[in-house]
Amino acid sequence: MEFRELEVPGAWEITPKQFGDPRGVFLEWFKGGPFAEAVGHPLDLQQANASVSAAGVLRGIHFADVPPGQAKYVTCAKGAVLDVAVDIRVGSPTFGRWDSVLLDDVDRRAIYLSEGIGHAFMSLEDDSTVLYLCSTGYSPGREHGIHPLDPEVGIDWPTTGRDGRPLTPQLSDKDLAAPSLSEAAAQGLLPTLAAVQEYVASLRA
Repeated sequence: MEFRELEVPGAWEITPKQFGDPRGVFLEWFKGGPFAEAVGHPLDLQQANASVSAAGVLRGIHFADVPPGQAKYVTCAKGAVLDVAVDIRVGSPTFGRWDSVLLDDVDRRAIYLSEGIGHAFMSLEDDSTVLYLCSTGYSPGREHGIHPLDPEVGIDWPTTGRDGRPLTPQLSDKDLAAPSLSEAAAQGLLPTLAAVQEYVASLRA
């Protein structure tokens, strides 16, 4: 299992070792020891989610108030998605920057997004199945979003799927109504880098 920190500090790409034989494939998609060594603290698993998305479905950019925020460890069990981490921490040197990882059922990578990082993904084929390990449970009053097509963020979303067919972004009504990054900042919705660092430091203590 290899960890690579992304251009958004606090987000990692995780590549597992796969063991195949005529029966199929076995892999460890999460392992507590290597995770804690790479990130600096264990994952406090409080909720596990799954979503199934048609090609073109675009979910995000989602985040939660910090503290406690919601860290996510995400993989794609079936199909393929482009998974994106966005730095929305006010005061961060990389504020507004994004990086991405292709999650699919071939390389079977995962991505970890620590507290205070925005999360979004686009499904690249029908029935793409995404699994999330979350550090906190869902709390509607603390959950927020930024429009995933905000030109200020400028995510380079795919225009064709894994089969080469054109993709048309499909967003929920909630994500369509989400503010831009600038609007979210003006409304005081975004976490500050100082608050995130203080909370993450408490997890390492």
